[in-house]
Amino acid sequence: MRKFFRLFLLIFIFQVTSSPSYSSIDVSKGFSKLAEKLMPSVVNISATTIVETRSQEFPFQFPPGSPFEEFFKEFQQNQGPQKRKSTALGSGFVIKENGTVITNNHVIQNAEGIFVKFTDGKEYEAKLIGTDPVSDVAVLKIQSDKKFPAVKFANSDNAKVGDWVLAIGNPFGLGGTVTQGIVSAINRDINMGRYDNFIQTDASINQGNSGGPLFNMDGEVLGINTAIFSNSGGSVGIGFAIPSNFAKNVIDQLVKFGETKRGWLGVRIQTVTKEIADSLALKETIGALITDVNKDSPADKAGLKPGDIIIEFNGNKVKTMRDLPRLVGEAPVGKAASLKIWRNKTEVSKTVVLGRLEDTAEFKNKIPAKSNEQTLKSLGIDVRDIKEEDKKNRSKLEKQTGVIIQKIDPNGAMALLSVRPGDAIVSLQNNSIKNVKDFEKQLNKQIKSGKKTLLLTIIDLQNTTRYIGVKIK
Repeated sequence: MRKFFRLFLLIFIFQVTSSPSYSSIDVSKGFSKLAEKLMPSVVNISATTIVETRSQEFPFQFPPGSPFEEFFKEFQQNQGPQKRKSTALGSGFVIKENGTVITNNHVIQNAEGIFVKFTDGKEYEAKLIGTDPVSDVAVLKIQSDKKFPAVKFANSDNAKVGDWVLAIGNPFGLGGTVTQGIVSAINRDINMGRYDNFIQTDASINQGNSGGPLFNMDGEVLGINTAIFSNSGGSVGIGFAIPSNFAKNVIDQLVKFGETKRGWLGVRIQTVTKEIADSLALKETIGALITDVNKDSPADKAGLKPGDIIIEFNGNKVKTMRDLPRLVGEAPVGKAASLKIWRNKTEVSKTVVLGRLEDTAEFKNKIPAKSNEQTLKSLGIDVRDIKEEDKKNRSKLEKQTGVIIQKIDPNGAMALLSVRPGDAIVSLQNNSIKNVKDFEKQLNKQIKSGKKTLLLTIIDLQNTTRYIGVKIK
């Protein structure tokens, strides 16, 4: 199954160059000078969270019926869930001398402690300034009065396919790692959200590179490394970075407000096909076709109607349908925006005062309640009911109900947890599981309640009981 996964996916605006000189570095002599200059501004990030788990079964085996067996079984049962620290590793970079650091939201999500470490070995505690799960951007502030080496953002609109780039970060905890590549593609939609507009690169990016910078040859941050496409979890030369121009807008708001304030138009849209363009006498296959207008929305008040095609927003051409949400989202809330629409074979100009997306039901419900199938996908497993033949082969299943793991997604949440097809799941959060339907129901309930980490009781193929904590993706 094809899958994109996250790597383990701000008021201050920097001066950007209008036309980067990508020839300023002689690549035939390598990238050592550029890397040496940039590495002091890149940090390793460790984020500590508290998870609940159960102690493993006692390692010694006792004869059946032995009093020691009963003693230790009772001992384990009385222990209950144990809390332990879990540390996520990622990357980040300094954008301001006062210690303002940028990383991915998923690196520091739900963290109780955040620390940044520089290439010289010095480590500092960092405070979360603001985070935006939608764009996967987070802003931190190092808790120190020292001045830190900072980097600037590039103008990502100037990026071209084939441009040289450097990725610097903390893959697999190996800090200060530099990889080189090119811009493989721009404006990539990888189905991660409404604002997908990623820069694709073949520079080697792995788990731990999340939140790290993708530099151009002028030593400016072209993007924030966020995701890879891989069947194994390792780099296959297809990585994705959030473009700097999009990130800067988010960063600006997070620093100023501690949250994002995205523009909202209030329309439903679809792709303009060649057939639709021809039927409406539109010379180019461009724009976003309005299929519905929310009542009393900014679009409704501006007189927009179903059938209109938005071809330009605030002077920016809407080349495809997916351009519009990004352009609207970046526009100031409460300010007038200019539109050009195609209506009745004629170009018409409109002005609309944008609302705030975060105030709408559309935004609040942007992540729908997961179906039963989706909840299982969040764990990355396929399961079936425990059968009588399973009970015959494993004594611990004789009086148990639950599910048997049939398939494990190599990119899923349980892929790295030492579970195998054939293992049985008999409880969730210490609640017994009856069958697949019950498992799905319980799982859905836990996810709706906001649980990020779940405790599962496993009886494996060796007839051993284990407890695992799994982080939901």
